[in-house]
Amino acid sequence: MQRLDADITENPWTELPLTLASSLRPHLPVLGGALLRAIQGEVPVYRCAPDSPTGRTLRTVVRRAMEDFIELIEDPAGPREHQAAFFQRLGRLEFLHGRGTDDVQAAFRVAARVACRGYTAVTRSAYFPEEVAFAVNDAVLAHIGDLCGHVVRGHAAARSQSVLDVPRARRLLAERLLHRRALVSTEALKDLAERAEWPLPARVSCFVVPNDKGHRHRLDDDILVVRRRSGLHLVVPDPESHARLHRLRTLFRNVPAVAGPVVPLAQARLSLDVAHLAVRFLHGPARDWTGLADAGDHLPELYLLHGSDLTDLLAERTLGPLRDLPPPRAARLADTLDALLMSWRRSAPEVAEMLYIHPQTARYRLRQLDTLFGDRLNDPAFRFEAMLALRSRALGATRAGERPPPPPPDVE
Repeated sequence: MQRLDADITENPWTELPLTLASSLRPHLPVLGGALLRAIQGEVPVYRCAPDSPTGRTLRTVVRRAMEDFIELIEDPAGPREHQAAFFQRLGRLEFLHGRGTDDVQAAFRVAARVACRGYTAVTRSAYFPEEVAFAVNDAVLAHIGDLCGHVVRGHAAARSQSVLDVPRARRLLAERLLHRRALVSTEALKDLAERAEWPLPARVSCFVVPNDKGHRHRLDDDILVVRRRSGLHLVVPDPESHARLHRLRTLFRNVPAVAGPVVPLAQARLSLDVAHLAVRFLHGPARDWTGLADAGDHLPELYLLHGSDLTDLLAERTLGPLRDLPPPRAARLADTLDALLMSWRRSAPEVAEMLYIHPQTARYRLRQLDTLFGDRLNDPAFRFEAMLALRSRALGATRAGERPPPPPPDVE
């Protein structure tokens, strides 16, 4: 008779036959893989490379939990102090990583659902009575609740015993904000910010200082700092304050530094990425700079450079008629096309003035462009694409260290 209305017993392992352990054990590797995939698919904080510290910890936790379940079937009254200590250490580790217990409990809930299905399938394929399948589900739920309790107790103990270490909490908070993926929930972020004594701002700007020379010790106290091989990464609250910007410009007046765009706090990583792109752009050949540069002043160039593969395809499609011409002639016509697209009246005198050439030379080149491109010159979509292609090609030449060609003669 099925136990549809049965209560979960206090110790459901006493209702499981000892032989079930030997039936389940060969399936643990496959079931463990299913648990890992489900957890990483549903709990974003644990989406990581298998060989990363978090990935290795996750595999160990899944393996220990499944082995503990088998041991309980074999000896429900056996000692479990070693497992309790392990999962309490897991709670402490979550605290040290600046996370609350929400994520790890969500992972346990996912694991419980998948484990119930997997264990039940094994019991039925091994022809155990239906009552055993119900007892297995009871046991999984009781087991997961027990493990979660150990994690919560370990987390609470670490929190209560921790000495308030503001500098360490701030470093950890900066790392969390600047990670490529959101690694903490809103609740855990607020908790970490409280430990760091750093009121969460609405908007921030992220700075990159490639060559730090002791500047971090002269920064305002509320600026979060992370040191990386690429230099200092700063999370700057209240970035639109004139007083703040003045102090930072003064501090970095003799060294290169880049301020990323001002963004909502949740997009801090985006500001940092843009700042890094600006560093690469400003460090190009024949370029050198000191002082605090604003990445926002170069957003069009950074956009084109960041999508260089796509802009190459765009240039091939848009500027294709110039491809088969001799390089000097192609370069002159590309400059003329650029001047035409940037002009207001699209007239030969205006183009001539922009290129410092004779109006008759401009008319001659415009007729060549009309022959090559025809009615496309009047198509707004083509004109937009051509402007992007020409800008990206010019940026590519600059990054490759090419010098602009000498001015063409006035008469062709």
